[in-house]
Amino acid sequence: MRHACVSAALLLSGSLPAQADDLPARKAGLWELRFGEENVTSDDAAAIQQCVDAATDRMLQSVMGPWTGLLCTRRDVRQAGDIVTADAMCKAIPDKPERVRTMHTVTVHAVFTGSFDTAYTMTMTVQGDGPGGTITKRAAARWLGPCAAGQKPGDVIMGGVLGSFRLNIRDMQKR
Repeated sequence: MRHACVSAALLLSGSLPAQADDLPARKAGLWELRFGEENVTSDDAAAIQQCVDAATDRMLQSVMGPWTGLLCTRRDVRQAGDIVTADAMCKAIPDKPERVRTMHTVTVHAVFTGSFDTAYTMTMTVQGDGPGGTITKRAAARWLGPCAAGQKPGDVIMGGVLGSFRLNIRDMQKR
C-alpha cells in the first residue's frame, strides 16, 4: 500500500514532498519529470510533463503532493545552497475504508539537489512499520521552456504504452 501511495504521489506531484510554502517554487513553464527506482535521467524512465505557473505549481506541490494518502504529524524542510532536505513522520491512509485498522506509521526523507529554475533531482526514502520495508524512489525534473501551444497552466501530460493523456489540475479541483 505504501508503495502504491508513494508511486502515485510521485507521478502526480512532480516529486515534491512538502507543503507549497516549504519548497522553492519552480520556474513557470513546461517541466518534464522522470521517476523510478534507478536511473531516472535515462529516456527509459517513466516521464510526465507539467505546465505550471506560480498558482498551479503550489497546487501540485500541496494538493496532490506525496502527502496525499498520508497524515503527517511532523514536517521539517531545510535548505542549504542547492540542497533541500525534507523529513516527515506520517500515517499511511488505507486505500479502502475497511482497512482503516491497518494504518502504518511511515517516515519520509527526501533530498532535492539542483535548481528549481532549471533542473533538480530527488531521492525519497519511505520507511515504515508495516509490510513492504523501505522504499526508495528517485525523480529528475527539468525545465523544457515555455508551455507548448495549446497547453495551459495545470496541464499534466502522461504518456504510456496505451498512448498519452492530459488532465488539468485546476479543472479537477473545480469538480
